[in-house]
This record gives sequence, structure tokens and C-alpha cells, in this order.
Amino acid sequence: MPEDYQPEIENFSYKNLFIRTMVVWIGNIIGFLIIAPFKLGLTVDSITTAIIVVTIVGIANAILWPIITRVFMPFFIYTFGAASLIFNGLFFWILNFFVPGFTIDGPAIFLTPLCMAGVNTLISGIVTIDDNSSYYRAVTRDAIKLRRKNPVKKSKGMIILEIDGLSCEILKEAIDKNYMPTLKSWIEIGSHHITEWETDLSSQTGASQAGILHGNNKDIVAYRWVEKENNNKIMTCGSFSDINCLEKRISNGDGLLSKNGGSRCNLFSGDTDNVIFTLSKALNLQKMYNKAWVSVFANPNSFARICILFIEELVLEIYSQIKHYIKNIRPRIRRGPIYTLTRAGTNVFLREVNTQSIILDIMVGKLDTIYATYLGYDEIAHHSGTRDEDSFKALKKIDKQFSRINDSIKYSERKYDIVIQSDHGQCNGATFKQRYGVSFEKFVRSLLPEDMTIYSIMGSNDKNDLKDVFIPLNKQKTYLENMYNDSLEYIEKYSPVHYKFKKPENSEVIILGSGNLALIYLTQWPRRLYYEEIVEFFPNLIPGLIKNKYIGFILVNSTIKGPMVIGEGGIYYLNSGEVKGENPLKVYGKHAEYHLKRTNSFKHCPDILVNSFYNPETEEVCAFEELVGSHGGMGGPQTKPFIMHPSTWQIENDIIGAENLYKLLKREIKNLEKYEY
Repeated sequence: MPEDYQPEIENFSYKNLFIRTMVVWIGNIIGFLIIAPFKLGLTVDSITTAIIVVTIVGIANAILWPIITRVFMPFFIYTFGAASLIFNGLFFWILNFFVPGFTIDGPAIFLTPLCMAGVNTLISGIVTIDDNSSYYRAVTRDAIKLRRKNPVKKSKGMIILEIDGLSCEILKEAIDKNYMPTLKSWIEIGSHHITEWETDLSSQTGASQAGILHGNNKDIVAYRWVEKENNNKIMTCGSFSDINCLEKRISNGDGLLSKNGGSRCNLFSGDTDNVIFTLSKALNLQKMYNKAWVSVFANPNSFARICILFIEELVLEIYSQIKHYIKNIRPRIRRGPIYTLTRAGTNVFLREVNTQSIILDIMVGKLDTIYATYLGYDEIAHHSGTRDEDSFKALKKIDKQFSRINDSIKYSERKYDIVIQSDHGQCNGATFKQRYGVSFEKFVRSLLPEDMTIYSIMGSNDKNDLKDVFIPLNKQKTYLENMYNDSLEYIEKYSPVHYKFKKPENSEVIILGSGNLALIYLTQWPRRLYYEEIVEFFPNLIPGLIKNKYIGFILVNSTIKGPMVIGEGGIYYLNSGEVKGENPLKVYGKHAEYHLKRTNSFKHCPDILVNSFYNPETEEVCAFEELVGSHGGMGGPQTKPFIMHPSTWQIENDIIGAENLYKLLKREIKNLEKYEY
């Protein structure tokens, strides 16, 4: 095919173009007139004047906007689109000096383009005008310019679209309830098949995307963890600097996207420099500039439309909060203004930027693999619940994006396979604080003695300071084995003494939450403590934890028995497979032992790893954070995401762990290189 290949756009005709233009023109006039009475800085003396102004601005945009976007695209990107509103308003402001009966200043300079875009969006929805054909036509013109330097390959590419936090069972439920008609149609025609896979411990995006995009998530214990050898630094998967450091640790240069790939809205880059909103590259401002942004600002109303959808999402969230309160929907948490903005950001702004940039990538046809994450469902499910109406509606909007992406492939010179997958699921449930009455942090502190003097003495990270306190290692096993020859008997018979807890700022314990997984670090020691040491120095701690009915089990390391999983009624010795009493892992899946042994081997595994209870009948857990829908630990749908892949794929074995999903995707990407059309 020639480099200027431009396919016929389905349903496109000059008649439709004329109708669309007239609707936009009328919508702009209405929006223009709506804002005038509010005395925000816009005055217009007649409808005729309004028509003249709107017409001139429309013509100016048609002629000048392609030039403006080419010259000022970096400015648009670094201001996250706000600059496009400035230029829109600038056209009106200039006309202010030339059109009699029209003046504009103050807030109206920015609000007028927004109001016009809002009315257009509303009218287009009411009269059901499909604007995709004109949008694809505009993007195709941009794509032709961008691909002239890069001839399109003859092999297929792959688009991998991740729905953050969607479990396999909720996906199937959403399809059955017709919230996701696009995916439903793919299943019905047999082009795609849904396969469940199992996450690692921890079941959260940091660990999963590290495994999927780099094939390595070793030592990622949870969303947050403590590095004792690094002056007790707390690492966080949501931190720009930490995630950049983490990618350097796990990457070997052979990431999923290392061979001509593109990363869109991910934590990790997959070893590509072609990124948009990728956290590990966010500190490098030069990486933000990407020609795929052209599609986001393809016309002057594009960003204004996103702003209107953003405002609509804010209103929907406020309405949702009122509805949950009136109907007394439980469990329920406080959802403040920061979350309201976050919801609109993830479920509108990032969603739209994702889709539009991917469509341009497809039209250009340069990239072999694109990996993009849609965050909206996960964020809403955290705060409203996994099966809340808001959560399902978020999936419906995401499904619409998949339809747009799939349609764009029809108009592309290069063909792509689409894969839909998730990185983990979520479980519902009232939080630990809602169930127990106090936060997990306060509960743990209630199990610690008030007098911590001995531990203050041993607070130095110098190992020599410990030699007089700890029994030499070669004598320790014998001593502790005689002292605690039956761990289960000790726990069952021990009755804790009730001490007052110290204020958090005076504590030498770090407690971190990651969904229904909690990590307890005793930071006076430069290494992970053994079980026997913990029960000697903190005799209340372990018995108090495992006797709490909202805690399912804890993981500790024994000098005698190795890693031990302790529940209220029994102990599972991971090295030997021996179970004493009731098996604490019986409801956590057949691979629970494997996941815990792997986590126990991690360098930054906490002194005590705590997992909440799991009720298999209700599929409930309790988060140690204040979240309705949670993930991060073990139990239920949170560890059971999905991959919806082409039916031609051969998957013979269960996919256990994100690193194995990486291997599968790598294999299929390599297979596509052999396919020519």
C-alpha cells in the first residue's frame, strides 16, 4: 500500500458532514447565547451578532488550528491541555476588537468555549450523531503525515488494554448484564476467549505490572514496604521516584514493550521510551512529549469536550454520594473532594487521552505492541464497591472506548490483534476499623508494651549493638526450641497482658496497609526478626493478632521450622507442608502455599505479614485501609483477574503469577512477527 494510504471511512458522506457541521454550528450558537446572561464577561447585543462571531471563530479554527497544534503542541502537553482553552478563548478575545455589539473578558474567555462544547456534546447525544467517522477521517490525515518517515510493517501488531482491578467473575457478570456489549459481541462471534489467571502475592498493580511488563516482580512485597537496610525507607508503588528506582531494579532490558512498543498510562514502561502518562518515566519531562498527543488536540473542541465530561463525572460522583447516604448502602466510606477529582481524572481525562492516543498509534501503524491501562473501574470500585451501579457504568464507558479502538483498526493500513486483560481483581467488605471499632494501627499498638526501654537500647542499626542482647546464632536454635517446642500450644494457652499503647510518633514499629494485607516492621532491628524472637520480646503481639476474628492468618519466619502461617486454630509449616491443628490456608486457594513461600523469600518481607479473614460464601474480606473494594492480599476474586485473548491462542497450563503472563504475551507477540497480510 502507498504511504499516503487513506481508507474510505464507513458511513462517511458529504451529506452527513454537512448535517454534522450544521449541528455543531447551531450548538455553538446556543452555547454562546446561554453563557451571555450570567454576566461573566460576555455581552452580545443580538442573535445576529452571535451568529457572526461563532461563524468567524469556526472558520478561523478550521484554517489556523492545524498550524497552532503543530507549533504549540509541547505547550498543550505540558499544561495537560489547558493551553487549548486559552487559544480557543483567544480567538473570541481578538474578535472583541472587530465585531460591534460583542465584548468578552474575564472568566468568559475560558467558559465560553467550554459552554459551547457542552451544548454540542449534549445535542450530539440527543440526535444520536455518530461523530466517529469524521474523527477517524481527521486522525487519518494526521497519521499520513506521521508515517511518511516510517513505512508501515506488513506484520500484525498487538494492542493490550488493561482494565485495572477487574476480576474475571465481575467481567463475566458485566458482559451478561450487557454493560460491555463490545466484548460480548467478540465472545459471541468466537473471535476471543476469556481465561482466568492468578496473581502473585501481593495482588496489586505494582506487583502485577512489574511482572507483566518486565517479567520480574521479585521483592515487591506489597503496595508499600519498608527497606530496613535503607534507613527504614518506605517504598511506595505510587511514588514517581520510587517507581523509577524500582524499574531500574527489575528491568533487564527485555521488557514486554522493549521492541518497538508504546506504554500508555502505566506504572512501568516495559522498557520503551515511547510513553504517555507512565509513572516510571514521569520525572523526565522530555518523555511527556509524544506525537500521539496530536489526536487529543485534533480539533479545537476536543479538550473542551473532555473538560465537559470531567465536570459531568464530578456531578455523577456527588449524586452517587447522596444516593448512597439516602439509601444507606453498606459498607460505605467517606468520599471527600480529593476522591471526587480523582474519579473524574481517571474515569474521564486519562480514559479519553488513552483512547485517542491509541487510535492515532493504530492509524500510524509504527508501533508493534501497545500496552494501555484504563483506571476508572478500580478507583470507583474501591470507594463504591465492586458491584455498585457506578462501577458497572464505568465498565460500560470503558467498553465504548474498546469499540472505538476496534473500529479504528478498520481504517488502518496495519492490522492489530486486541487483547483485554486485568492486573488483579477486588473483594468487597466492611473495613477492619468498621468491624472492630478501631484502626488496625491502634489495635497493633494495644498489643505492644508501654515500656520499650530495652528496645530503644537496641535501636541502632549497628549489628554489634545486638551481640549482648541476642543469644549467639549457633546456640539460639537449641535455646528457643526448648523454650517453645510447640508453637500452637503456646499461642492457645497464652493470655495477653493488657498494656497501654504509646503514641504513634513515639513508636518504633512501622505498620503499612495494602488492601486486606498488612505489614508489621519492628524497625529497631536491621533485619527481619524470627518468630521466636518476636514472642520473647513482644509476647502479646502474635497471640493478639491471630485471636482477632477479622484476621485470617499471619506469616512469620521461624529459626526452627522456617516460614510458618499461623491462624487462630492451626499452623501451616510451609517448608515441610505439615499442618498442626486447623489449616489456616484452606479457603485461600490451592496455590496459597506457593505464593507465601515466594513472598517469605523476598528481601523486604516484613517481620509479620498479616492477611485478613476471607469468607468464601460472601466473598468478603476486610481492608486495613478505608476502602470498600480492596485488593493486595489473598482471598477470593482479588487474585483472579482475566485475559481476554484471540481464540487462536493455545494456553495449555494455568497462568499462575504475572511473570508467566509476561511469558505468554511475549510468545504471542513473537508469533505475530511471522504473520504477514
